[in-house]
Amino acid sequence: MRATLMYGAGDVRIENVPDSVIAQPTDAVVRVTAACICGSDLWPYGQMPAGSGPARMGHEFIGIVEETGSEVTSVRKGDLVVSPWVFSDGTCEYCQEGLTTSCVHGGLWGYGPHEGAQAEAIRVPYADGTLVKLPVAADSALIPSLLTLSDVFGTGHHAAVRGGVTAGSSVTVIGDGAVGLLAVLAAKRLGAQEILLMGRHEARTDLGREFGATEVIAARGDEGAERVRELTSGQGTSVVIEAVGSRPAYDQAVGSVRNGGTISRVGVPQYEEAPIGLGSLFFRNVRLTGGAAPTRAYINELMPAVLDGSIDPGKVFDVSTDLDGVPAGYRQMADRKSLKVLVRP
Repeated sequence: MRATLMYGAGDVRIENVPDSVIAQPTDAVVRVTAACICGSDLWPYGQMPAGSGPARMGHEFIGIVEETGSEVTSVRKGDLVVSPWVFSDGTCEYCQEGLTTSCVHGGLWGYGPHEGAQAEAIRVPYADGTLVKLPVAADSALIPSLLTLSDVFGTGHHAAVRGGVTAGSSVTVIGDGAVGLLAVLAAKRLGAQEILLMGRHEARTDLGREFGATEVIAARGDEGAERVRELTSGQGTSVVIEAVGSRPAYDQAVGSVRNGGTISRVGVPQYEEAPIGLGSLFFRNVRLTGGAAPTRAYINELMPAVLDGSIDPGKVFDVSTDLDGVPAGYRQMADRKSLKVLVRP
């Protein structure tokens, strides 16, 4: 079968790899019908050392179950399923708490022996704990929106939930990538009254307005934070969602949050140290939260609004391609010519 491998920065190839097969009785093999390129994939695409690969790529997918191990009971051959961006057993204490990203048996697609989803098929460990059956056909018009439940919409929702967004909240979202835009949608869905989106790509910020942003701020850094304060009587917003993962974005969050407010980080951090001391967070009683989104715990909660059409998170996909077009898709996203690429192997 064919799959996407990254060999180093800017070096993405589609190659033949061994077919996916059942290795454990808790496995399933899924034929991938929809996958995508994630903004987090762009970090290794921009800086992965040459020679450190190849790495199997892709962690968001929908597909049809082709085979199951002898212990799998929740799905069967022919089922259309969506997978979260990490796999989990569904039974450990962390899974029972809804923290599936900390599953004691879980893991990440594409790391170590685990396969990636930008491929024709994928072996799914712990299928019962990981996969969620979808009540639509593989050619449904809802597939792009249902695919966002795998990661980006679930991550935006996680950011809003961890930030404490409720009816009447004031929220700043830093970043106009797919996660930032879907954090806007999530905040609006949870009742936020004021949503300030910080971004400077017009096509993206227009979508942010459609999702619920009440104001767009193009300025960055201290100037951007000052603009947030200007719009909030000098105070900042009660919640700031940092959906980029860079140190400048974190600093902007610190400057934009109201005293007593919350910074919720869901952008994959590309830095190890950041200020949390007396002047930055402590004296101001600012809470710092967020983290890796346990999207498996949110899929069943978020799916009904997708199915009834009341929300359309799939609008973040602006390019669709087959597997051969994946390397070009990486380039398009890295060059900011595309927001998010849908892959139909």
